[in-house]
Amino acid sequence: MSDPIPFKAPAGRRKIAIVLFNLGGPDRLESLKPFLFNLFNDPAIMRVPGPVRYLLAKLISGRRAKVAAEIYEKMGGGSPLLPNTVAQARALEEALWDEGEVRCFIAMRYWHPMSDEAVAEVKAWNPDEVVLLPLYPQFSTTTTASSVRVWHEAAAKVGLVKPTKLICCYPTEPGFITANARLVREALVEAGKHGTPRVLFSAHGLPEKVVKDGDPYQWQCERTAEALVKELAIPDLDWVSTYQSRVGPLKWIGPSTDDEVHRAGRDRVPLVVVPIAFVSEHSETLVEIGDEYRHLALENGVPHFTAVPTVSVSPEFIQGLANLVRQVRAAGGDAKVCNAFGTRLCPAQFSGCPHAKATGRQALAAE
Repeated sequence: MSDPIPFKAPAGRRKIAIVLFNLGGPDRLESLKPFLFNLFNDPAIMRVPGPVRYLLAKLISGRRAKVAAEIYEKMGGGSPLLPNTVAQARALEEALWDEGEVRCFIAMRYWHPMSDEAVAEVKAWNPDEVVLLPLYPQFSTTTTASSVRVWHEAAAKVGLVKPTKLICCYPTEPGFITANARLVREALVEAGKHGTPRVLFSAHGLPEKVVKDGDPYQWQCERTAEALVKELAIPDLDWVSTYQSRVGPLKWIGPSTDDEVHRAGRDRVPLVVVPIAFVSEHSETLVEIGDEYRHLALENGVPHFTAVPTVSVSPEFIQGLANLVRQVRAAGGDAKVCNAFGTRLCPAQFSGCPHAKATGRQALAAE
């Protein structure tokens, strides 16, 4: 992931390291157990005391490995997430050629290359500044906040001290929305041949407790869905914002995508499922949506089913990311948080928002 872009920037230009955060995925079946252990041992995911979390992570990863192996076998034995992210990194480097000597690094959260590896590469390259860019459009304490935390821990361990800025979220960024809308329109053309389609804007779910504790993720996912509906500008569009991938005994946010597939079967309407919280293909898009929900739809009498691809390296999306980088760099100083608008996006009740934490620190400093 450390190869430079295929052109040489003029000498004397600022060196800008862009760190792309993503979930990560096992590259082979043997990686499944350690990947799952890393996932469930994350205190942002399993919110119990450390010793208990370690034991539960061991137990769950062992039990889920067999089921997960069947999923990854459908994808050739490993996750396509890393090569997809590499392609996005290269496209972003090219889009930012005029900003300076730009180089993208990848920091996966649960499988390699992880933050300690990316930090070492960034330090060796010795940039003038660092921009942290999560490939999670909607902010969550379980994704972006977790990735930022381990990045700063890894940076502190090796003494990487550079001006660092964070793009915390971009749920309604125009390029992200435009790219998704184009893909949805293409799917609606085919689905419309089978009746009036219903669109499910599907995002990875969270336990209700996480949201009640102040996580803004669900609120931001709903803003993404609304922005997409506005961009599509289809009169009386039948659409629902849904959530997938539920695991464990806790109550999760809803409505669930599988429940909505059942309802579409009862209503005999064609379905178009849009992965609004994922920007590259992996098990939740290729297998859960593309295979499992497709079969569920067929079994329940849905007349037509389309899984919309992720935005991946869509030019509109990549340009949108480039615009975010330009914006946060233009903000000046050692900015710690920002979003697509440069101001706080989430309402005040969402204490998990990094702007809320920044505001709280500022208030304490003023006292």
